[in-house]
Amino acid sequence: METTWNATVVEHHRLRHDLAVVRLIGDAVPFRAGQYVDVAVPHNTRLLRRLSPALPPSLDGKLEFHVRAVPGGWISPSIVSDTQPGDVWEIHEPRGTMSVDEHGPDVVMIAGGTGLAPFRALLLDLARRETQPRVFLFVGDRTPRDLYASDMLYLLAQQMPWLTVVPVVESVTDPDWTDEWYERCKVDIGFSPDDLIEGTLPEVVTSYGAFPEHQVLVCGSAAMVRATLDELRRTGTPVDTVQFDPY
Repeated sequence: METTWNATVVEHHRLRHDLAVVRLIGDAVPFRAGQYVDVAVPHNTRLLRRLSPALPPSLDGKLEFHVRAVPGGWISPSIVSDTQPGDVWEIHEPRGTMSVDEHGPDVVMIAGGTGLAPFRALLLDLARRETQPRVFLFVGDRTPRDLYASDMLYLLAQQMPWLTVVPVVESVTDPDWTDEWYERCKVDIGFSPDDLIEGTLPEVVTSYGAFPEHQVLVCGSAAMVRATLDELRRTGTPVDTVQFDPY
C-alpha cells in the first residue's frame, strides 16, 4: 500500500492571473531535491496533480509548489484560484531521478515556466554543500511579465557566485492587457530589459553550442521538453545523458 503524507497550506500567493506559489507545512516527506510528487487537493480529491517541490527537503515539513493554471485543466486552475490557508493536501510518494553531482562537471539547467521549481530546490540544496559546480540556468517564458521569479533569481545569482542565470523570453513586449496580480506584486528588483534574450528556449540554449561534457537538465511542459531535446540532439549534445522532467 502506498504511503502518503499530509501537509497544510499556510500561504497562497497569487503572482499572476494564471500562477500561484503555495507553501505548506506538515509531515516530513522523504523526497530528494529534483524529485516530484503527486498531490491530492480538497477541490478534487480523486484526481492527482504532479508537482515538483521548489524547496529542498526539511525536517520541519516545509513544502513549496509553483502552480500554473493549465487551460481546461481539472486541478491546476482551482489550485491557483481557490486554494486557502488551512487546506490539507495529501502528498504521495516521491518519484523521479533528476539530480546534480556536486563533484561533476558544469551544469546546464533549462527551465520552461514553472519547470523552474525543481531547479530552485536543487540550487538551494547545492548551496548547502561544501563544493558546487558552475551552474548555468536558462529560464524562459512567453514575455517578461511571465518570468514570475525574476526577482528571486536575480537575488540568488548575487548570492551564489557559481550561478549564472540567463532569462529568455519569446517576446520582449508584454501583452497590452493588465494582469492585476502582477501589478499587486510588482517589485523593483529583477532583470532589466537589457538582460533578457529574445527567442525560444531551445534556440537560445543551443546558440551557445553543444554541451558534450556538461550535466544537462531540462524541465517544463511536454512540448517544451521535446523541442529542447530535439534541438540539443541536432546541435551535438548527447541527449542520452540529458536528465529531463516533462510536466
